[in-house]
Amino acid sequence: MTAADRPAGARTVDELLAEARGRLRRVEPGEAAQRAEAGAVLVDTRSVFQRDRDGAIPGALVIERNHLEWRFDPASDARVPEATGYDVEVVVLCDEGYSSSLAADSLRALGLRRATDVVGGFQAWKAAGLPVIGP
Repeated sequence: MTAADRPAGARTVDELLAEARGRLRRVEPGEAAQRAEAGAVLVDTRSVFQRDRDGAIPGALVIERNHLEWRFDPASDARVPEATGYDVEVVVLCDEGYSSSLAADSLRALGLRRATDVVGGFQAWKAAGLPVIGP
């Protein structure tokens, strides 16, 4: 499919990702760990399959991607206790750092201005030698 075939205003996923990342100050795994130690909420959006296969991050809040906005919107009845307001710092990670950028940008659109994600996701976290439980 060519750009001429797309409806007006349609963007590719690569364009959406670039736009999202342009609004984020992404963090490396080591900085994410430091932020979590300082009180940021580290959120693992990977599927149960990925966590079972590769392990989990101790202390990370597990919220699969399809529930994230409802769990962190301070105005939502489905929010988690960690969603204390619009100023909460949320650091999202997925498996490799792609969907987490879109997720963090979505949280920012909800008003959580301190939301960001981890460059390289869980795989970079693990490669950096940061704590992992399992698999």
